[in-house]
Amino acid sequence: MLAPLFHRWERRLASTATDRVVRPFQWGQEWVPQNGEAGPEEARARLEHYVSGVLADTDAFYTPEPTSHYQLRPAHGAQPARLTFPSALLTPHAENNIVHARYFQARSSKSGARSRRAVLVLAQWNSDAEGHIGLAKVLARFGMSALRLSLPYHDWRMPPELTRADYIVSANVGRTLEVCRQAVLDARRAIWWLRDQGYERIGILGTSLGSCLSMLTSTHEPLVKAQALNHISPHFADVVWRGLSTRHVREGLEGHVTLDHLRHLWAPISPWTHLDRIKDVQTLLVYAKYDLTFPVDLSRTLVREFARRRIPHEVTVLPCGHYSTGAAPFKYLDAYVLTRFLHAHL
Repeated sequence: MLAPLFHRWERRLASTATDRVVRPFQWGQEWVPQNGEAGPEEARARLEHYVSGVLADTDAFYTPEPTSHYQLRPAHGAQPARLTFPSALLTPHAENNIVHARYFQARSSKSGARSRRAVLVLAQWNSDAEGHIGLAKVLARFGMSALRLSLPYHDWRMPPELTRADYIVSANVGRTLEVCRQAVLDARRAIWWLRDQGYERIGILGTSLGSCLSMLTSTHEPLVKAQALNHISPHFADVVWRGLSTRHVREGLEGHVTLDHLRHLWAPISPWTHLDRIKDVQTLLVYAKYDLTFPVDLSRTLVREFARRRIPHEVTVLPCGHYSTGAAPFKYLDAYVLTRFLHAHL
């Protein structure tokens, strides 16, 4: 009885975004490290060859060079401290090549001891600059310093020709692959900064696209001890192909690539590919019962696979949809579940 009500609400919330653009399909071979021009068939073959190489060594794909060029601007008035550093992957857009993160330091305990726990926070696709700031403050209030990372092509990192973060998820297959990789490289450099500040127990929290990127990070970064994954799917391609929020992306893809082929090309950025790398990371899997953006059967498939592989995990099912997770009272329930888990496991 509730499903039709939530589904109507989800569609209404999704329809408020009127700036979605159907962008042309591109293999995006110019985004991968291969030289020279190529026709459509050769571009496809080059991308397939590149993906095969990536899958043979995802550590190389997801490991950035270290950097010492971190700059922390202290908090001023209502403005939190802001950390900036260069991205490990250079793109054609200068704005996107500088990583921005806001830092919320947990208060010292009554004994004066400084917290040694920290959480890297990755918000959802097309989150504005204020997305998850409230959640980061809650984490800090409960003794976990929070570093809220701006994803590639979001807020400060968005070039002037964009109004949405289209370049991280689009019908350009190679660009989507590489920009999601960039997000993981940025996340690892951010975690290394947290380590250098003396944090000994580091977790990661991601929502929607941020959830996928969080798992890609945690499966390649041994410093991550706990991950809270908020809205989940085993396959990147399936969410894009079937999700409510990405119908315009599918429209650009259809007629040029099948779902099976796209699933292969985007395997490096799909959680399913990296499940065998989860060892000592404590995991919370959160999905919404009436989700049309991350279809529920996909979420349940990932939960079942965690159970089948006997990967330690906890599961929370929110009684709402994807968009409505951000509305009261569900946003408070979600924040409680995420904070409680990380507080218990860091």
